[in-house]
Amino acid sequence: MVFQARIAVRGYELDIQGHVNQAVYLQYGEHARWQCFIAAGVTPDVLVGGGIGPVVLETTIRYLKELRAGDEVDVSCRFIWGTGKTFRVEQDFTRIDGTAVAVVTGTAGLLDRTTRRLVPAPADRLRSLADEPALLGL
Repeated sequence: MVFQARIAVRGYELDIQGHVNQAVYLQYGEHARWQCFIAAGVTPDVLVGGGIGPVVLETTIRYLKELRAGDEVDVSCRFIWGTGKTFRVEQDFTRIDGTAVAVVTGTAGLLDRTTRRLVPAPADRLRSLADEPALLGL
C-alpha cells in the first residue's frame, strides 16, 4: 500500500526564481511521512511512549519539474524493509495533473531515545505499535 498526502504550495516557500525552494522539498517529504505514521496510528505520543523516534540518516532529491505558487503536489510514502537496523523510504512528488516533479529517497532508522542507538528490527517494532501497519508497508 502506498500512502499519499496532498500539499498546496505557499508563496513564502518560493525562491528568487519563483519555484519551490529546494529545502522545502525535504519539509514536504517530512510532512507526508508524519501524516503516514499518524494515519497508521503511530503518533508522536505513541513513539515517545514506546521510547523510540524515527531518524533520517541520508536523503537524496532528484528534481524533475518545478513547483510554483498555487500548485498542489501529491507526496507518496513507500517504506522498504530489510533485515538490518535501517529501512528505505521512497517518495514521489506528483502535481495533481499527473506531472512527476521530484523523487526523494532516504535511509532511516528508529532511535532508542534512552541509549541513543538504532533499534534492531525497526519493522517489527513499528508493526507492534501501529493500528494500520499496511500503511507502513508492514
